[in-house]
Amino acid sequence: MSPIPAPPWWQRDDLCYQNGQLYFAGHEVNQLAKLHSTPTFFYNAQRLNDNIARLHTALQHAGMTGKYRVLYAMKANRYAPLLTHLKSTGLVGIDACSPNEVDHAISCGFGPDEISFTNTSLSRSDYDRLNRIEGLSMQCDSLTCIRKWGELGGGRNIGIRINPAIGLGRADNDKLQYAGADTTKFGIYREQFAEAIALAKQYDLSITKIHFHTGCGYLTPQLDHWEDIIQTCMWFVDQLADTVEVVNVGGGLGVPHTEHDMPLDLDLWAAIVARNFKDKKVIVEIEPGDYIVKDSGILLLTVNTVEWKRDKTFVGVNGGFNIALEPAVYGLPFQPVPAMIRKGEPMKVTIAGHINEALDIFSRDTILTPIEEDDVLVLINAGAYSTSMASNHCMRGEFKEFLLY
Repeated sequence: MSPIPAPPWWQRDDLCYQNGQLYFAGHEVNQLAKLHSTPTFFYNAQRLNDNIARLHTALQHAGMTGKYRVLYAMKANRYAPLLTHLKSTGLVGIDACSPNEVDHAISCGFGPDEISFTNTSLSRSDYDRLNRIEGLSMQCDSLTCIRKWGELGGGRNIGIRINPAIGLGRADNDKLQYAGADTTKFGIYREQFAEAIALAKQYDLSITKIHFHTGCGYLTPQLDHWEDIIQTCMWFVDQLADTVEVVNVGGGLGVPHTEHDMPLDLDLWAAIVARNFKDKKVIVEIEPGDYIVKDSGILLLTVNTVEWKRDKTFVGVNGGFNIALEPAVYGLPFQPVPAMIRKGEPMKVTIAGHINEALDIFSRDTILTPIEEDDVLVLINAGAYSTSMASNHCMRGEFKEFLLY
């Protein structure tokens, strides 16, 4: 008797095979494709709820009740029904990084006092627009920002984005680091911090928040280094101990991308937050994007070609890196999953998009069950940094989006 094969590493209650058919959020994926065509993104509202609930539960169990806020980093996914749903939970605010994002968040129901704004290289018109939004939490990431914001009026509170000159990313991926050995455009370094404090005082601005965001996609093996970063950043907080009320530790919490990744140990992560902040008189803000939306979304594609070329089998699909660019730009792999299990010998395939660029590859040398033309192929972990970064390159920018309940 043949042994029962182990379930795929990515399988869970809301994303699994039933009788050879893939189901997502209670829906048969092939039926979703027939109803709505491809390429199409689907998001699971319940998965969003569950991801947020896990964050709150871990922080509360660590003793942080009443001492933290969760802000959703909307640059990860700004689909309006998704944002409206997040607002309805009452469990998150918004981390925004452009005036248009602020306006969009407000149009989806978030109040200005629920929005934290941080960005770099703002224009005069950006400042003018933001200045009209009363109640917005403004983080200044440069001396120039402090000066220009101060010129629009004093007597206000601001946050300062700092750069500790150390950072981290998934699997030491330097493309995901906001701070590190190389000088980056983000935040105010220790060398300029005294000048930043003096400039804020000159314009009658009170610094009540310290903000830092140092990396993306980190998992449990990187948590020790993340704590080192927090402790390094505490130097900035200590310089303003009399005025700082909030410390924003950024986002960056990752999700598994391959069978070799283990889910982030949220209890260990929350224990680090509590160890460093529980006894301090500050509110801790976190601003996850990936952790909330990435694994709540899938992308449905149709197989256009299955062809052997020299020493590889290429599976060509009807979507490209321009609508799901993390593999091409950040080296973050997408796991391809057939919508239907076909019988036969597994195939080693490379999944390629339909954009006329060499980097348009979703997955290399991946083992799949047999796949044929016109089959539906699913890319999981497509909920973040896909549609929000999409372009119309080669005029192939078409896609649809749906939120499933």
